[in-house]
Amino acid sequence: MTSPEPAVLPAPPGRMPAFLHARVGGFPRSFWALWTGTLVNRTGAMVQPFLALFLSTTRGLSIAQAGLVVTVLGIGSLGAQVIGGALADRIGRRTTMTLATFATGGAMLALGYARGLPMIMAAALLLGLTMDMYRPASAAAVADIIDPADRPRAFAMLFWAINLGWAVAMVFGGMLADQGFLWLFWINAATCVLFGALVWRAVPESRPEPGADEGAPRGGFGEVLRDRVMVAYTLLFLAYVFTLMQGMTTMPLAMRELGLGPRDYGLAIAMNGVLIVLAQPLVGPWLARFDRGPVLALGFALTGVGYAATALATTVWGFVGTILLWTVGEIIASVSGQAIVADLARPHLRGRYSALWGMAWSGGFLLAPLGGTQLLGFGREVLWLTCGGIGVAAAAGVLALSPALRRRAAPPFSSK
Repeated sequence: MTSPEPAVLPAPPGRMPAFLHARVGGFPRSFWALWTGTLVNRTGAMVQPFLALFLSTTRGLSIAQAGLVVTVLGIGSLGAQVIGGALADRIGRRTTMTLATFATGGAMLALGYARGLPMIMAAALLLGLTMDMYRPASAAAVADIIDPADRPRAFAMLFWAINLGWAVAMVFGGMLADQGFLWLFWINAATCVLFGALVWRAVPESRPEPGADEGAPRGGFGEVLRDRVMVAYTLLFLAYVFTLMQGMTTMPLAMRELGLGPRDYGLAIAMNGVLIVLAQPLVGPWLARFDRGPVLALGFALTGVGYAATALATTVWGFVGTILLWTVGEIIASVSGQAIVADLARPHLRGRYSALWGMAWSGGFLLAPLGGTQLLGFGREVLWLTCGGIGVAAAAGVLALSPALRRRAAPPFSSK
């Protein structure tokens, strides 16, 4: 194991304008290697959005069977967070990310070539258990090498890379699906392997040396679960993710009730990615200067208000307006979300803390379609107003938790 790299490298004189350096400057090379790998990985992430369509057309599964497979994939994702977090703290960030991404590539191909419901479900579970396993290690690595003051900016840059890659994947995924769904599996597998190879080649191990966290009990997930602040924070984030994911799950169903089809939904939801790609690099560094708890609460509240306003939308442009509103909330929340986790975590448990937070995302992905469709059964207004209430309540919870978060904020690295 090696010691963490210096958190900040000075901007070479005359090489980078101050405006640009304030946004993307000062990060170590290993961070940019991780950023590049994340972008490559997300650019190839074409399988999951088209999986249900692949299963129902190419493999001939019923809608119910396809939904079951997708659910198994989501359940596996919950387990992946736990496994990935434990491995990140035990065997290291670099090794965990490399193993996870290589295993994901193999699981992608296994699912692409699986036939028959039992084999498809087994391959989906394997993919779920590997696909998100790298995430806790990636988040822990960023916390290891980036100064606490710069972590919001670093995590915001990763969020931007994820969304930029996702936008590219959606465009080319649809085109390649017309040529044959197996292209999606091969490209997704290849980008996973490329990510792993890049991590192994360019991201040094950053797990703290034994004894770096003096006096810390050598606990596991039990220690994390005894951290009441972290557990409360995770539950609040779960509520936020449940609200946020309605745009990817129940929104097309609600639009269909108004006579708006898939093309209308595609146009409207594309504005989410466009705004993130354009605005995130501009507002993220500015927001990173403020107290993280209130910033996160503002993001949660705007997300809730945006979804509540969807109850008034009846046209494509009405939906575009509300999507832009809750996307602003999503951008704001992305600045503080993972940085707060890094503040709360003890160095020897950063992987496990990131895993618990990641389970809020995996759990939200699972619960959003289940709860959202039930609410939609009572009417579109009930769905959107309930989501608005959940978002605002989560914001209030974060504000109540902010003093505890502030007390747990990590001090700067001694190298600064």
